[in-house]
Amino acid sequence: MTSSHDHSRTLVAEQLAALAATDPELVDYFGSFATDEVLRGSDLDERTRFMVQLAALIACQAEAEYRPAVGAALAAGVTPTEVKEIVYQAVPYVGAAKTLAFLRATNDVLTEHGVGLPLPGRSTTTPETRAEKGLAVQREIAGAAKVEALYASAPDDTAHIQRLLSANCFGDHLTRSGIDVPTRELLTFAMLVSLGGCDPQVKGHVGANLNVGNDRGLLIDVATQLVPYIGYPRTLNALAAIDEVAPPK
Repeated sequence: MTSSHDHSRTLVAEQLAALAATDPELVDYFGSFATDEVLRGSDLDERTRFMVQLAALIACQAEAEYRPAVGAALAAGVTPTEVKEIVYQAVPYVGAAKTLAFLRATNDVLTEHGVGLPLPGRSTTTPETRAEKGLAVQREIAGAAKVEALYASAPDDTAHIQRLLSANCFGDHLTRSGIDVPTRELLTFAMLVSLGGCDPQVKGHVGANLNVGNDRGLLIDVATQLVPYIGYPRTLNALAAIDEVAPPK
């Protein structure tokens, strides 16, 4: 039987195998760090760990590492639909220009695994309902008072951005089925942390995670699992945001 760490060990081995002859010391200690120390540092379940790692790899633009990670995620029980939804959700946060290569990579890996494309649709809105439903899920995630404050404080010449945020980011993407809202918020947190330069948005989505039932401990678990992928500065920035919004008791 495959142990809970075997898929991660396989992933790291695939990523580092080409360097074993030239950089054996790095391969040795990084492999042990990423597959033993980091795994022991949190209680995050394997499927969620792979999902947030995929989100982080997209945000980091690490396409070469992303491809074997998709295969390992599928082997660990992440569904083709979940993998696709992670990529789709990256579009409003990372940008389409940086995400489409990962969509093509995802399609390649899914096809190699015998998955027929396209997958069944997961949209739950229409052009007529996307704005209303998006605003509703935005209020659920961010809090109604915060959303109303954003609309009220927006100058006339930028108010359209708030409407786009509600209808597109939330209406087109966060209303989709295939991944529940609490998991989607963890993915958003992982993407923003990995992007860097998004400190206000990271803090906002720490609060949003709390709103949908993800607690401080779960967010720290996610940050811990991202250390090998995003490095310490961005991880420490994530922890600072968690401490500010959800301080230890």
